[in-house]
Amino acid sequence: MFSLNFLSVKSRENDTSLIETTCKATPFYNLCVLALESDPHSSSTNVPGLAITGANILKVNSNATLTQITSLLKEAEDRSVKKALLECVEYYNAIIEHDVRVVINTARTNVPRYGRDAMNDAANEALACERSFKNQPHAPHLPRYVHNLSVVVSSIITLLL
Repeated sequence: MFSLNFLSVKSRENDTSLIETTCKATPFYNLCVLALESDPHSSSTNVPGLAITGANILKVNSNATLTQITSLLKEAEDRSVKKALLECVEYYNAIIEHDVRVVINTARTNVPRYGRDAMNDAANEALACERSFKNQPHAPHLPRYVHNLSVVVSSIITLLL
């Protein structure tokens, strides 16, 4: 018996459509598109793959924020600022070591609810870090990117439920 196997090759237009359609389901459309399109592999994946891509990008940015926090910690003189920065180190370590890992594992095993919960935790941890500086006169500016990207990845995972 003779059979032909055809490879499905997506056009760039169709790839963008998947990213755009997926990102329209998130509250931060522009961030979602920019983040996902920054990874060349996202153009040839499915929605679970986009969630994993988003989680990997989140990990890179969480590491960058953690590096910034660690640097600020070395320079901080005020005890209350140091205390807040140490709390942030804990929050960002949890994002990197636990939350991102859960998303990657659950997206691969078709149990997306745990990944969504982990990304909601990551968003809350990023906000908790920011809130730890409330009423601090010398509070550092930490970007909301990690929070917003966590919300994006959570929204992508919600599509899998």
